[in-house]
Amino acid sequence: MMSRGEALGPLARRRADAVVVTTMGAVRPWGRLSDHPLDFASADSAMGHAADFALGLALAQPSRRVICVNGDGSMLMTLGTLVTIVASGATNLALFVLANGTYELTGNQAIPGAGRVDFGGLARAAGFARAYSFEDAATYEAALPAVLEGPGPVLVTVAVAPGGEGPLARGPGEAVAYLRPSLAESARRLRGALTAAP
Repeated sequence: MMSRGEALGPLARRRADAVVVTTMGAVRPWGRLSDHPLDFASADSAMGHAADFALGLALAQPSRRVICVNGDGSMLMTLGTLVTIVASGATNLALFVLANGTYELTGNQAIPGAGRVDFGGLARAAGFARAYSFEDAATYEAALPAVLEGPGPVLVTVAVAPGGEGPLARGPGEAVAYLRPSLAESARRLRGALTAAP
C-alpha cells in the first residue's frame, strides 16, 4: 500500500501535456503537486462522474492524453462508465483508481466490497485491453512510463492508505489554486487552455 504522495507524485512528474481530471480524495493532494492549466477538479456534483467527464474530454481532444484520477468509492458508483469508455472507442484515456477502501471525504466509511473488488477484472470484462494493479511504490513508478505511453483506454488501480482529506469546497480560501475559482470559471479556464494549446 502506498501513500497518496507515492501514488500521485510520479504521475504528476510524467503527465506531460495531458489533461488531468481529479475527484474526491485526490483533489487537494493533486493540487499540492501540480498547478498546471490543464488540471481540472471534478468536485462539484454527485460522486462518480469524473470518469464520465474525462471521457468527454478524451473524445473532444483525441490527440491529447486524458488522465482521470478517480477514487474506488466513486468508481463503484458508475461502473457502467467502464463499458461506455470501451464502446466510445477512445484510445487516449487513462483511468486511475485510488483504492483506499473508504469514502474518505465523509469520514472514511468503508466502501461496499472493500478489499475484494477487482477493478482491473471489471475493466477487462468491460473490454479494456490493459488493466494494472499496484501496491508497491517502486514497482508502480517503474511501470508508469509504459502504462502512460501505451494505447488506451487503460485502467490502473493503485492501493493507497486511507487519508484525512475533509469535505471539498470551492472559493478563495482554498489552499490549492484550482479549487479557488467557481466550477463555471474552472471550466472556462480549461477550455481556454485547451484552445490555446498546440
